[in-house]
Amino acid sequence: MRQAIIHAPGDVRVEERDRPTVLKPTDAILRVSAACVCGSDLWPWRGIEPVGDAHAMGHEYAGIVEEVGSEVTTIRPGQFVVGSFFASDNTCEICRAGYQSRCVHAELVGGAQGEYLRVPLADGTLVATPTLPDDDLIPSLLTASDVLGTGWFGAVAAEAGPGRTVAVVGDGAVGLLAVLAAKQLGAERIIAMSRHATRQELALEFGATDIVTTRGDAGVAEIKDLTGGLGAHSVIEAVGTQESMMQAIRATRPGGHVGYVGVAHGVELPGMELFFSVVHLHGGPAPVRRFLPDLIDRILRREINPGKVFDLTLSLDEAAEGYRAMDERRAIKTLLKP
Repeated sequence: MRQAIIHAPGDVRVEERDRPTVLKPTDAILRVSAACVCGSDLWPWRGIEPVGDAHAMGHEYAGIVEEVGSEVTTIRPGQFVVGSFFASDNTCEICRAGYQSRCVHAELVGGAQGEYLRVPLADGTLVATPTLPDDDLIPSLLTASDVLGTGWFGAVAAEAGPGRTVAVVGDGAVGLLAVLAAKQLGAERIIAMSRHATRQELALEFGATDIVTTRGDAGVAEIKDLTGGLGAHSVIEAVGTQESMMQAIRATRPGGHVGYVGVAHGVELPGMELFFSVVHLHGGPAPVRRFLPDLIDRILRREINPGKVFDLTLSLDEAAEGYRAMDERRAIKTLLKP
């Protein structure tokens, strides 16, 4: 099969690799219907994370079940399924508390930018649609695998809801879908922080009421100006840098909530400032599996259209161009068709 492999920063190639097989009785093998490039894939592409030996890329996936292991009982061949980037048993104490991304048996699912994919712990990880979905819904269902689920967790962690003002730091796919999530959760006012016109337009379409184009201390000051000097009730951090995290904390009013879902790189929190900020911090790798049934249902009912974050569609063979386009901010998110 064909699969996207990273060899070094800026060097992604689509190569022939062995098709995955069932290794454990709890596995499932999927024929990938659609894959994509994630913002977090850009960290190794840019050389910020070590690449190491050549390895298969991609952790967002939706597709048709081809084969299951002997112990899989709830997933069967022929079903269309969506799963999280972390496999989970969905039965352990941590999973039952709603934090499947930290399951005691969690495994990172990798290699989704290919024609086939092995998913461990299939019963606990995968959620099947009732019937095969219409083709135009597949991009949106794919977002549920990560960026929609992650943006949703950011909004939940920030306690976005009725009567609350929500600010979103980051205008990538996760940040934009955090705007959508905050709107769906009933937020009264949603401030999207973005300096890019096309992303601002999509943020407004997803439910943003205000756009702030400044960053850092200037962005914090603008949010406080919009909130009577207090700051937002809920702030979603969807970048993962020192600047974005501090901007999120400083833009939150005392007693407010920060939901941080950007993968942290070089973030260090000043203890004394955090102490006197009196804000709640909650986040980390999103427990996407917690939200999948609800998100899939909303998509199938066509209540939301998160697939609009895909503004570039390429064949799998053009994966490297998909990375370049996102790295150069020519695309919000690249959809790859195997």
